[in-house]
Amino acid sequence: MKSTHFNNIADYLGFSKTTIFNEVHRLAGEYHAVRAQADHVVRIAYKTIYNWIDQGLLDINVTDLPNHGIRRKRAKETRGTFSHGRSIEDRPAEISDRNTSGHFEADTVLSGKRKGQAVATFVERKSRLTIVKRLNGRDSTSMTKAILELANQLGDNLKTLTVDHGKEFANYNSIEEQTGVPLYFAHAYSPHERGSNENHNRVLRRFIPKGQPIDEITDDELIQINWYLNCRPLKCLNWRTPIEIFLRNLRY
Repeated sequence: MKSTHFNNIADYLGFSKTTIFNEVHRLAGEYHAVRAQADHVVRIAYKTIYNWIDQGLLDINVTDLPNHGIRRKRAKETRGTFSHGRSIEDRPAEISDRNTSGHFEADTVLSGKRKGQAVATFVERKSRLTIVKRLNGRDSTSMTKAILELANQLGDNLKTLTVDHGKEFANYNSIEEQTGVPLYFAHAYSPHERGSNENHNRVLRRFIPKGQPIDEITDDELIQINWYLNCRPLKCLNWRTPIEIFLRNLRY
C-alpha cells in the first residue's frame, strides 16, 4: 500500500498515519479485519490486565503473578561500585540491534545475606540463552574466575560482555587481557541497557527467592534452572527456545 493511501485512510478515520500503518501491518500478508481484531484481543496490554485485576474483574490476585504484581522502580544500587571501563556508548550498533550472536550481558544475583555465595548470570542478547554459574563469593576474584571459565567453554562464541559498574567487574582489564573479550559498561541506574539480563534474573528469582542462601542450592538444581530458562519458548523469539536459536548460530 502506498503512502498516499495511508494518508487518505488516516484522514477519513481521524487517526494518525502511523496508527493506520501499524494496523495494516499487524499481520503478515493480506490484511483481514476479523483476524486483526482477534490478534488485538490476544495482545491486550499488560497495564489493562493489571487494571482489571485491581478492579476485581478477574478471579486472580496480583500476589498470584510471577513477580507478585510488583510494579515499582528498581532501588538505587547500594553495593560497591567503580567508575572506569569502556562505556556502552562505544558498543557497536550491531550488538544493540541483536543481529549477531555471541554478545552477552552479565550480572550477579545475591542471596540477601552480606556474606556467602552468589550466582553469576550470563544472557546472550540474540538468543536469550542464559548461563547461571555459582560464585564462591561476591568479589571480583570470584566473578573473574567465572568469566574466564565461560570464555574457555564458549571460545569464539563469546565476543563481548555488557555489565554494570558493580565491584565484581573491577578486574575488567585482566579479563580482557586474558580472554580478548571486551567489556562494555552500562550507565549507572540504567538496568534497561541490560534488559535481557534483568528480565531473566526476575525469572531466576522464582527458583532462588531473595533471602534464600545460594549455598543451599545444589549443583543439580542449578543445572535444572539453566535448562528451564533455556527451554522456554519465548514470544520475542517467535515462540522458539533460546537453546534452539543459540545452537543455530553456534560456531564450532
